[in-house]
Amino acid sequence: MNLGLSQEHLCSYLQQKMSRSLMVMDEALLSPQVYDALLAHGYRRSGEYVYRPWCDDCRQCHAVRVPVRRFRPSRSQRRCGKVNQDLDVNWHPGELTEEQHALYLSYQDHRHADSSMAGASLAEIEAFLLAGWSNVRFLEMRLNRELLAVAVTDFQPQSLSAVYTFFHPDMGRRSLGNYAVLQQILQARGLGKSWLYLGYWIPDCRKMAYKSVFRPLEVRRSMQEMQDEKWIEQC
Repeated sequence: MNLGLSQEHLCSYLQQKMSRSLMVMDEALLSPQVYDALLAHGYRRSGEYVYRPWCDDCRQCHAVRVPVRRFRPSRSQRRCGKVNQDLDVNWHPGELTEEQHALYLSYQDHRHADSSMAGASLAEIEAFLLAGWSNVRFLEMRLNRELLAVAVTDFQPQSLSAVYTFFHPDMGRRSLGNYAVLQQILQARGLGKSWLYLGYWIPDCRKMAYKSVFRPLEVRRSMQEMQDEKWIEQC
C-alpha cells in the first residue's frame, strides 16, 4: 500500500507545535477489513482519508483502544449510565439528517466556535464524518423524541472505531460524550468484537483527558520505526 506525507501545518491540539500526517494513498483499496488492520497499526480516518501522525519532533499522539471484553465501568461511569437510563438509544445507517446537522452546528457553536467546521454545510459535515468504503453507523440518543447526541461509529470485522460524537450543549450534567463511549463498548462486546478504538490520546491535551478513564486502555506508542511499535496497557 502506497503512503505519502502531508505538508506541515499548525497542530490542532498542542500550541506552538507543527504537525503532519502519513497518508494512505491507495484509497481504492480501502474497506472495513483493510481499515481494521490499519487501525491496529495506529491509523485513523477523517472522511475518506486514512492517516496517522508523523511529526518530525513530537511523539505525543498515541492511538488508544479499549479491549471491550475486559472493560469494567468505574463508579463514575456506572453513575453516568444511571443518569442517562431515561434516554432512548438506537443505531441507524450512516446518513446525516437535517436534524443531526442542526445539532452538530449547535455543538460546534458552543464547544468549538473557532473550528473550521463551525457553520459547515450538510455536505461538508458528511465529507468529514462519512466514507464510502466504511460501514458507518450513527448512535442516536433521544429524550422524549428530542435528539440529544449522535455518536458516529465505524464497524469493522474485529472492532468498532469511534469517529466523532456531538451532543446538546446544555446537557453537561449527563456527560453524553462518556455515555456514548459506554454504549459503543456495549455494542462492540455484544457483537463479539475485540476492541473499541478511540482515536488519538495526547496526555498534555485537556480535551482528550476523557479517553484515559476507560480501563483497561491499550496505548500504541508512536515511534518512527513502525516495526518497533506495540500496544501497551496503560496503568
